[in-house]
Amino acid sequence: MATDYTQTTRRAPFIEAAQENYVDLLTQQVGRAPGSVGVPTLGELGPQIAGQNVLTQQAQQQAATQAGLGQLTFDASGGVTGAGQGTGISGYEPYLDQASQYQTQAGTTLDGMGTTLGGVGTTLTGAQNFSGPTAYQQFMSPYQQDIIDTTLTDFDYQTAQGVPQLSANAINAGAFGGGRDGVAQAQYASDAARQRADLQAKLLGQGYTQANQFANQAFNQQTNLAQQQANLAQQQGNRAQGQLNLGDMSRQLASLQPSLVASSVQQLGAAGTGNLAYQQALLDAQQQQNQLAYNEPLNRIQAFGSGIASQASGSPITTTNQSMGGAQSVGPLSQALSAGLSAYGLGSIFGA
Repeated sequence: MATDYTQTTRRAPFIEAAQENYVDLLTQQVGRAPGSVGVPTLGELGPQIAGQNVLTQQAQQQAATQAGLGQLTFDASGGVTGAGQGTGISGYEPYLDQASQYQTQAGTTLDGMGTTLGGVGTTLTGAQNFSGPTAYQQFMSPYQQDIIDTTLTDFDYQTAQGVPQLSANAINAGAFGGGRDGVAQAQYASDAARQRADLQAKLLGQGYTQANQFANQAFNQQTNLAQQQANLAQQQGNRAQGQLNLGDMSRQLASLQPSLVASSVQQLGAAGTGNLAYQQALLDAQQQQNQLAYNEPLNRIQAFGSGIASQASGSPITTTNQSMGGAQSVGPLSQALSAGLSAYGLGSIFGA
């Protein structure tokens, strides 16, 4: 009766041991779930997005304020979630409103200037009443004639008091009633009349001179008032021009303000973008480090397996024949290695 045999081919014992060790290490490493002790979590292994920073948020807030919106609200990542109740007025509009106010004020000031210039004409018209040959008349004292009459009456009285003395002098000289007395009386009367006329003329002249002075003073006052009014009108005109200039400046600011805000927003946005790129680079680098930390043991195990494979190609092979009837042609050492390595490999896989 023919005998049946089975043929077994095996690698060298150290290769088989290394292979079993490789399987054990690979099993242990694959069994380390993400998030377990010493192993990065899935969140750490996966991509991460850097949150918005305060610079970008400030740029967004400035842009919102410029548009008339209120305070922005942000979520945990820094994204905009809403805007508060704002004024609804764009950033440049107050400057236009101010320009309009200056324009209105300038109009009011120019109206006042017109009124003042009208007063100049009225004042100059009044000044004309205090010039000319008859201007003095309205300044003559209403008591002028009374003063003259009283003064002349007193003069006449004083003159009359001198007549008896003149006669007494003629009597004492023995010439009373004679030609010399008559001449003296006539001369006295003539001198008195001349003095009386001179006194009256002086009184009239004084009144006329004083009235002319008052008229001239009133004329000067009116012309000075007209000049002051003209100066005031000039000042009002200058003020109106200044208000118009302020209005122009406000309109220029209104046109310039958006570009200034845009420049500020752009600068803040650029700084925020730079910071965001830096933060994202840090997260990306950390992700790469976490992936390296997770893959590095596997890479070493794979390198270990590649080394075993390269060694196995040149290692000796042992072939044994075993009888189906129970006769074995392998030695005790091969049997021990075979049984031990198999048990070791199974125990490693199932955690024994």
